[in-house]
Amino acid sequence: MKMTLRWYGEEDSISLDAIRQIPGVTGIVSAIYDVPVGEVWPVEKIKALKDKIVKKGFTLDVIESVPVHEDIKLGLPSRDLYIENYKKTIRNLAASGVKVICYNFILVFDWMRSDLNLEILFKK
Repeated sequence: MKMTLRWYGEEDSISLDAIRQIPGVTGIVSAIYDVPVGEVWPVEKIKALKDKIVKKGFTLDVIESVPVHEDIKLGLPSRDLYIENYKKTIRNLAASGVKVICYNFILVFDWMRSDLNLEILFKK
């Protein structure tokens, strides 16, 4: 088992240098945020992300997530194009050494709670 931590890229309030201070963390879980949903993640962008992470002493074995285009979820005629793009992205990630790709297959982009204002109370 490897200890990893989610990093949301350069805009994340927690930097890779800060994560480096957490004992036992050897890997980063991340994604590419500037490629439109449904477009192929270019090898160059994947390599740039991986290089940035590796330079700080981490591995990039896990991507979370490659968003699934709504047309796939809805079964629209354009879904075939987006399925092909998704497959190309998977191949590009695999060629870059990524071993795990997580995704959220929920209607409405990525994920959403049923009640965003729900307070969860825990008993002591």
